Amino acid sequence: MSAQSPDADVAGRVASRDVLLAQRLVELADTLVDDYDVVDLLDTLVHAAVELLPVSESGLLLLDQDGVLEVMASTSEAIRVIELLQLQSAEGGPCVECVRTGTVVSVGDLAAEEQRWPEFAAQALGVGYHTVHAVPMRLRSEIIGGLNLFGDEGPALSPADRRVAQALADVATIGILQQRSIHRVSLVAEQLQAALTTRVVIEQAKGVLAEFGKVDMEVSFGAMRAFARSSNRKLGDVARALVQRHIDPATVLTGARQRRG
Repeated sequence: MSAQSPDADVAGRVASRDVLLAQRLVELADTLVDDYDVVDLLDTLVHAAVELLPVSESGLLLLDQDGVLEVMASTSEAIRVIELLQLQSAEGGPCVECVRTGTVVSVGDLAAEEQRWPEFAAQALGVGYHTVHAVPMRLRSEIIGGLNLFGDEGPALSPADRRVAQALADVATIGILQQRSIHRVSLVAEQLQAALTTRVVIEQAKGVLAEFGKVDMEVSFGAMRAFARSSNRKLGDVARALVQRHIDPATVLTGARQRRG
C-alpha cells in the first residue's frame, strides 16, 4: 500500500477540523436557550478555541455595564493572572487594545513587544507564552469583549485559523446580543453584569473546593463544572451553594473523581 501524500494528509486534517468546528459551533448555539448560563457559554468558547486552534491557552475579557473590562473565562489560572495583569497595568496589553479598537491584534513574537507592553510581556514570557492573538467580540459597531489566544513559540495564526477564531467569537457575541432582542436595550448590560457577578462567586467556590480537597484551582473548577452539568444546574447556582455551604464540597469532588475513574 502506498503512503498517503503530504497534500492528502493536510486535506484530511483540514476536513477533520471542519467537522469538529461545526460540532463546536452547534454546541455553542445549543447553549443559547431561554435563561441560558452566560458563564458556561464563555467557558465552552475558550476551551473550544484551544481545541480547534494551534494555541496553548485562551482567555476572554468582557465589558461590564460601566464599560470596564473584566476577566470572564480562561483555560488556566496562569492565563487568568496574565489577563488581570494587563487590565491593571497602565500600558495594558494586546487583549485590551483589541477591545478598545475593535480589531484583531496579532503578536507573533512577544519578546519584540517588551517595550510596548513591558509588564504584560514579562509576565507572559515568564510562563512560556510567546505569541498572543486577540479577536474582538463585536457585532457591527458594538463591541462587548475579546477572545484571547496564547501560544508557545511558533508561526502566527494562518488566515484560516483567524477565521475559525473569529467564527467562535461571533457565535458567542451574536448569542449574547440577540438572545432577547425584543426586550429593552438595557437587558444585555444587565445580563453581562449578572454574569460578571457570578464569576466572582465562582472564584470563591473554587477556593472552597481547593482548600477542602487540597487540590489546585483548575481541578476545583473542573469538578464544579462537571457537577453542575451532571445535576442539570447552573454553574453559578452550584457556586453559590458551595460558598453558602448548602452543598458539601466532598460531594462535588467525590463525583468528579468517580467520573474520572
